Amino acid sequence: MLFNSLDFLVFFPVVVVLYYLLPHRVRWLMLLVASCLFYMAFIPAYILILGFTIVIDYFAGLWIASAEGQRRKWYLWLSLAANVGILAVFKYYNFFADNLNFLLGPQQRHFPMLGMLLPIGLSFHTFQAMSYTIEVYRGNQQAERHFGIYALYVMFFPQLVAGPIERPQNMLHQFHEKHTFSFPRAADGLRWIYWGLFKKMVVADRLSPFVDAVFNGPDAEKYGALATAAATIAFAIQIYCDFSGYSDVAIGTAKVLGFKLMENFRRPYFATNIQVFWSRWHISLSTWFRDYVYIPLGGNRVGTLRRYGNVAVVFLVSGFWHGANWTFLIWGALHTVFNLGTMALREWGVLRRLPDSWPVKVLGGLTTFGLVSFAWIFFRASSLSDALSLVKTLGVWRGWSVEWQSLEYWALRTGDPRPPFRIVFAGVVLIALGLGDSLIEENKARLSLPQLRTLRPVLYAAMVVFFLLFAIFDDNKQFIYFQF
Repeated sequence: MLFNSLDFLVFFPVVVVLYYLLPHRVRWLMLLVASCLFYMAFIPAYILILGFTIVIDYFAGLWIASAEGQRRKWYLWLSLAANVGILAVFKYYNFFADNLNFLLGPQQRHFPMLGMLLPIGLSFHTFQAMSYTIEVYRGNQQAERHFGIYALYVMFFPQLVAGPIERPQNMLHQFHEKHTFSFPRAADGLRWIYWGLFKKMVVADRLSPFVDAVFNGPDAEKYGALATAAATIAFAIQIYCDFSGYSDVAIGTAKVLGFKLMENFRRPYFATNIQVFWSRWHISLSTWFRDYVYIPLGGNRVGTLRRYGNVAVVFLVSGFWHGANWTFLIWGALHTVFNLGTMALREWGVLRRLPDSWPVKVLGGLTTFGLVSFAWIFFRASSLSDALSLVKTLGVWRGWSVEWQSLEYWALRTGDPRPPFRIVFAGVVLIALGLGDSLIEENKARLSLPQLRTLRPVLYAAMVVFFLLFAIFDDNKQFIYFQF
């Protein structure tokens, strides 16, 4: 079930009403049933995969908590093996089989290919389940003895499919707590939901045809450097609005129900270097890799070469986590180079010697955005050959007249020969509405109650009107990160 579908428009209010009407002792059951229905709306049979890992991890947590010595580690490895094994079969088997078949020769197929669809959001709820048994093993979390509550921790519908990837310390206790309905909290949650859907349906979905026209069939003969660069920047904006939009809706729906999810994005494209970018982009995943991969490998406690190697491992694994394709590994490798370069410049004192002025910050921000956008080419391209073709086209300038013709051809491929004024206008209004909402939120302590009662309704009315005018209402517009 998609957040931007009519089904969810009916589903969510029903869940909220039932949640607050039912006694606290049975609310977990209602949420668990609702979460199962939410997930089964995609491919019903795949809920059995979640059920398998939930049972394994639930008992592994209990066994880890009650065991001593080496047995605790064996139970942890049992849990991790079950989760990684599911990922390996559904997400990575065909990748390795295909590459091994290629290496062993085309005469015969040594390893058969599996015709299985990747379960929606498999990597997300797998990582969330793994964090539970790891934290129980480390002694940071008590083993959850209520099977239904633990199952709800893994399957909680707002963040089940595309995160944020929550930790047990943040979520498990919230399922035991009684939540009473709060108008201010519900209003704040609805505001998060609105902004999430706005990003997705007004910005990301409107940019989608322009991105697809180039990335779904790169043709160096018809697309020039300008069109390729424009499509690359469009994808950078699209993926941010699409993914952060999902996270915003997840945070908002949970907030209406009384739950608090972690912030997953913090204005990443305003980062002045690549390390700051990764502290603001997909925060739940970057901190997951920091805590469960980087630090166990030695983190910053080791020598320079090994520390650089740890960073490389994190970003290469992160790239492979996103998809079983060489393009994602290249994407991870590029971010490895970007991060190691930034680390070296900082350690050599180059970054510290730069003046703390706005021109330097602007230059740093533009450089960071350019590097991130360039890496997005490999993230978005269907194959490595397509990505390299786009990079080649990006590096060849064919004159203003030819480049302008390629822009016109690009516009025609979208089905709308007019320049994308609506997208530009939507972006400007989005920024204006966002600034207005932020200013009101930051200064509400200084504003009088009559002023708030006037400003807020006017702003929200403008937001609703703009949404109805520019949003794309299409139940088939999935979120980009569903594929992971």
